[in-house]
Amino acid sequence: MSDHPEAPVVPVAPVEAFEPPYYVAVFTSVRTAEQGGYGETSARMEELVKDVPGYLGMDHARTPGGLSVTVGYFRDAEALTQWRGNAEHRAAQKRGRAQWYESYTLHIAKVERSHRFTRGEGGPQGTAAG
Repeated sequence: MSDHPEAPVVPVAPVEAFEPPYYVAVFTSVRTAEQGGYGETSARMEELVKDVPGYLGMDHARTPGGLSVTVGYFRDAEALTQWRGNAEHRAAQKRGRAQWYESYTLHIAKVERSHRFTRGEGGPQGTAAG
C-alpha cells in the first residue's frame, strides 16, 4: 500500500462501507527526500494487492506537510496475511525502510461498525449494527 504524490489531484469518493466485520491496515508515513523508483513500485503494489482474494479497496491522503495515510480494506485476516507475505510486497517494504521512509506506523484493526454518507442520498447508509 502506498500513496501517489505524482498523481493528479482528482476528486474521488472514499472506499464504500462494507458489511462488518472486515479489517483495515492503516499505514501512516513521512517520506525521505530520496524517492527514486517510489512511483513505479507504488503503482506495482497497488496492482498486486488487487489480486489478493478478500482485498476490498484502498484510500490515500497526503498533507501539504508530507504526512501520508493509506488505508487498505480486507475482508478477513487471511487476506491481510496473504498480502503481508507476498514476496514482491516484502521486497518493497525492505526498500522503503532503506530508502523511501523517514518513519512510518502500521495499525491493523477489525472493523465492527461501518456506514457511509453521500450528499443527496438522505443521510447515512448503514451497513452494520451499532
